[in-house]
Amino acid sequence: MKRALKVAAAAAVSLALAGAATAQSALNEILDGGVLKVGTTGDWNPMTLRDPATNSYKGFDIDIMTELAKDLGVEVEFVPTDWKTLVNGVVAGKYHMTGSASISPPRMKVAGFSESYISVELYPFTTKDKADRFDGYDSINQPGVKVATTLGTTFEKRVREWFPNADIKVVEAPARGFQEVLAGRADVFITSNIEGSTLEAKFPVVRVNGTGPRSPSPIAMLLPQSDQVWINYVNNWVKVKKAQGFFENIKAKWGL
Repeated sequence: MKRALKVAAAAAVSLALAGAATAQSALNEILDGGVLKVGTTGDWNPMTLRDPATNSYKGFDIDIMTELAKDLGVEVEFVPTDWKTLVNGVVAGKYHMTGSASISPPRMKVAGFSESYISVELYPFTTKDKADRFDGYDSINQPGVKVATTLGTTFEKRVREWFPNADIKVVEAPARGFQEVLAGRADVFITSNIEGSTLEAKFPVVRVNGTGPRSPSPIAMLLPQSDQVWINYVNNWVKVKKAQGFFENIKAKWGL
């Protein structure tokens, strides 16, 4: 009986080892196929911006992914996605990784993350003509105040937490919360300090008076949760590039 159990245990170990040996990391797939597939939304200025006329991308994320592909010795392919399906795309293997995304407990349940290389804080914004209506977070959390946000983003979750008494308007990508405010269909939106500064420079929007930053969040790349080989490669690549000053240079280029 004991011998039979030992034989069965040995067989189980052998099968497990065989499975581990045949399992292929995304790193091997990328190197064999010569293409790094990156999921990106193309709607987060200045991180990732898609030009619909040429179907090309530019931004902080795009520079990072292009550099990663260069160091891997492969081409980079940007795969269009949106915020509500961003994580699902990684889990389903539609792309090998994503560009920048906030690290959050719900996402960590199903996907892995690289080391962080930048962080963001969130603020509420409104248009200049409505700035006098608001002073602080409580002034937004009122019936009749329309707060716009985009489905599937971390912003949507925060809006629901911070402004439960307000009239919350959720739009689906490619629509964005800030566009609803600019069009006069909503009063307030929230976004990161990164995107907010670019919007302030381009449109008549301002931070809501009397509001400080909330929800500081590290930003990183989403990766397949179980692929430790690929995660290790990306993490060490981030460390090397940090040491070389690459990320600081790219931040300066995009005004971050």
